Amino acid sequence: MTDPDSPRPSPPPRRAKAVALNYTRGADKAPRVVARGGGEVAERIVELALAHGVKVREDADLVEILERVDLDEAIPLEAFAAVAEILAQVYLANNRLREAHKAPNPDEGTR
Repeated sequence: MTDPDSPRPSPPPRRAKAVALNYTRGADKAPRVVARGGGEVAERIVELALAHGVKVREDADLVEILERVDLDEAIPLEAFAAVAEILAQVYLANNRLREAHKAPNPDEGTR
């Protein structure tokens, strides 16, 4: 019998997983899986994404679906809603940044 006051063994560490998608409006019918992996490969995928200014999102359920997709294949139908929501957020954030960084027009406000 185990002592109820003894510390419980910690669960094994979860292995990091990552999936990278690419989508070119007008060229692709759907986002494609362009990289996927676990452990050190996953860490490298995230590191490269961040280094190139690519937005990264944690979603274990979505990764579970996408990690089964072959490289350069379109995402499955079951992932469309989640990926579309993420892309919409990214496009909105990018548009806001673009608007915030627009150079002021020197002709505005002088009449």
